[in-house]
Amino acid sequence: MKISVVIPCYYSEKVIADVVSQTRAELVASGYDYEFVLVNDGSRDKTFQAIEKLCEEDTRIKGIDLMRNFGQHNAIMAGLHETTGDAVLLMDDDMQTHPSQCLALIKGLEDGVDVVFAKFHIHKESLFRRCGSWFAMFTIRVLAGCPKGITDSNFLVMRACVRDEMLYYASSSVYIQGLIFRTTDRMVNVEVEHFDRQEGDSGYTLKSLLRLWSTILNFSVTPLRIASVLGVLMGGVGLIGAISLFVERLFDPSMQLGWASTMVAILVCSGVILVFMGFLGEYVGRLFMTVNKNPQFIVRTRRQCASLDKAGESAVGSCACSGESSSGDRVPCPTKDVMFDNQPVPFDDEGCIDAAN
Repeated sequence: MKISVVIPCYYSEKVIADVVSQTRAELVASGYDYEFVLVNDGSRDKTFQAIEKLCEEDTRIKGIDLMRNFGQHNAIMAGLHETTGDAVLLMDDDMQTHPSQCLALIKGLEDGVDVVFAKFHIHKESLFRRCGSWFAMFTIRVLAGCPKGITDSNFLVMRACVRDEMLYYASSSVYIQGLIFRTTDRMVNVEVEHFDRQEGDSGYTLKSLLRLWSTILNFSVTPLRIASVLGVLMGGVGLIGAISLFVERLFDPSMQLGWASTMVAILVCSGVILVFMGFLGEYVGRLFMTVNKNPQFIVRTRRQCASLDKAGESAVGSCACSGESSSGDRVPCPTKDVMFDNQPVPFDDEGCIDAAN
């Protein structure tokens, strides 16, 4: 079985080589074929240079450099588009999702499930992040349809059929777990150890966490339905209040009308407005989720070095270097000089290997 390992990279120049080498060692020792897709998500340090070096050392490593920071989940989608394996392993670049734990997830697929999520017994994160994770998990269960008893995480392995279905999603607001939950319900948890971060700090801020959480709304119209229910309840309270005032007025004609009647009118009108806003929102929400076509990601450069046999079918150091949006439009850019057996490797006008020469 071939395992595609997708790792979104963000300011990880000092640690990404260790992540790759240790993960590769685990896969090779267990007899798995492998490929790595390393996605630089707008890092301005030397992260992509480190990725390029890894590509030169191993022909089964692909490097993707995005035009700007699109976010972890969008970077994962960019990586998924490049995978060819029978299963896809998602992990982080900071050693918290440790390579020593990946085989436990892969072996979980042997039970016939489609997705295996890591479940951490002890989280090596701050109290703030743990509280945020708990709140996100609660809303995911309510809004995104997470199966009961499943704890999601970004450390997971999925079958190729799940990946293939996820790639049909075109919206720029990406939530990987939401895409998985709408694709399959055959998933399990495997308990693994959560390690300390080896280098740097988390790139998530409160603002970016809130933005990520808001993408859950792309996979549910439950909030709009809640608005409709609240509208009905408020309208019902107002109607009951109106009947109560009418009855009281019948028995006590001298009763003064004022604040109470005003509140009744406001509640009735507000309830009716919210009901119709809920109906409209239901339609607008569905249209929004369908027609929003902002790019998920834009690729600046792709890098992969391929092996070369004597017949010249492919070349060591060949580099697919192009700008590309998620729609697939290629923009060629120069390719570095590549030598094989002391002879220059020919490239065509698009920066691809010219096998004919």
